[in-house]
Amino acid sequence: MRPSRPEVEIVEAPAQDETGSPGRKRKVFVRTYGCQMNVYDSDRMTDVLAPEGFQATEDLEDADLVILNTCHIREKAAEKVYSELGRIRKVKEERARQGKDMMVGVAGCVAQAEGEEIARRAPIVDLVIGPQSYHRLPGLLAKAGAGEKVVETEFDIDAKFEHLSEQAAAPVKKRPPAAFLTVQEGCDKFCTFCVVPYTRGAEVSRSVEQIVTEAERMAASGVREITLLGQNVNAWHGEGADGKAWGLGRLLRRLAEIDGLDRLRYTTSHPRDMDDDLIAAHRDLTSLMPYLHLPVQSGSDRILKAMNRRHTREDYFRLIDRIREAAPDIALSGDFIVGFPGETDRDFEDTMDLIRRVEYGSAFSFKYSSRPGTPGAAMDDQVPEDIKSARLAALQDLVSAQQKAFNASRLGMTCDVLLERKGRNPGQLAGKSPWLQAVQLDAPENLIGSIQAVEIIEIGANSLFGRLIERQDESGSTRPGAIKEAAFDA
Repeated sequence: MRPSRPEVEIVEAPAQDETGSPGRKRKVFVRTYGCQMNVYDSDRMTDVLAPEGFQATEDLEDADLVILNTCHIREKAAEKVYSELGRIRKVKEERARQGKDMMVGVAGCVAQAEGEEIARRAPIVDLVIGPQSYHRLPGLLAKAGAGEKVVETEFDIDAKFEHLSEQAAAPVKKRPPAAFLTVQEGCDKFCTFCVVPYTRGAEVSRSVEQIVTEAERMAASGVREITLLGQNVNAWHGEGADGKAWGLGRLLRRLAEIDGLDRLRYTTSHPRDMDDDLIAAHRDLTSLMPYLHLPVQSGSDRILKAMNRRHTREDYFRLIDRIREAAPDIALSGDFIVGFPGETDRDFEDTMDLIRRVEYGSAFSFKYSSRPGTPGAAMDDQVPEDIKSARLAALQDLVSAQQKAFNASRLGMTCDVLLERKGRNPGQLAGKSPWLQAVQLDAPENLIGSIQAVEIIEIGANSLFGRLIERQDESGSTRPGAIKEAAFDA
């Protein structure tokens, strides 16, 4: 029997003026770059600013505070930030002519890597905060408001996690039906192409109690699907209520017991941390969605070694076989880097061969970009840009064909869809399939937040189109095990 979710009151924060008194709320505009963890962090920034009298806005020109939450994974990430700051400078100057103030902050991984340089090159920036410091935003804003240039990039991830727990104990506000929940941050793998260990720090896991408490309150606020986040999320570990060491599989089993929480996902995983219990969770839990993002980066053993991935292509194939034996209906996703230093035509063909053998439902692919301070940046035999571009185009053609084939295999299938928001057209709702595909269908607005059985009747370029199955439970409940049954019926 599932434990009942906590009795909580859903409230709206009162409006406040600049002094914290009831009145006009200040506006905060947050632009988010990069991964889902940045999306989660941006949401928490607006949460921590709400008691200070800020409400979120999508209109940059109307904002009293603008925050760029940045990503440092791709090439020229810092230059893109400076370019955006140039545009924001014009808005800030126009507001000043109107007698309105605007504060500007840069957060996230570019802030962590380029802190003092941002403060020097962009005078309009009032504060620079690394990804482990946003819980200190109110105090840092006060310093900046007093005229101090703030650059805060010290690592204190335990303090950040503690603050997340304090936020989880705050009054609950209504939330969208799908949400992210960070359970692990940082990375100890030190792949030679990656800056994450330097911008996010070492691997640190939140406690079971912290995660379960936040998940329970998410469910109480209307969340029906949670995606657990971590740079290496399947490296998560913690001590459970039974005093034993838990891994991600055991944590997922505990979260599956939460009343109202009907769907679980997690990302991003490393092949070396995919253990037996986690694979078994995909077999055992109907609430654990049949989708797995498991990056391999290359299909060449020589390049995998140069990347310091510490697994081989055969290790990856064996792992995929075990996962598919446990969950035959699972959709696999991956990450691929082409043009890593020293990559030959043979190495690239090994990657293409791996993709053909695995057959992905979706994938993300990139040209190798040299990140300052990483071992890859100092390697000899950098691949020319035109060769990288040609290889990327060929790889993307292959994975696009696989994705289209996977989507086409859903045609005529009935599956459960979480309806999340209004669609593009009147009378249309948009949601997600169990395999993380976008689904559009005609349905009444009161079904937003429910999970409905939907027949897939058309395959679009980027979405599936469905028909709502009639005579369902008005609450949005569907039969137990519908996802598994529908998948096997295909």
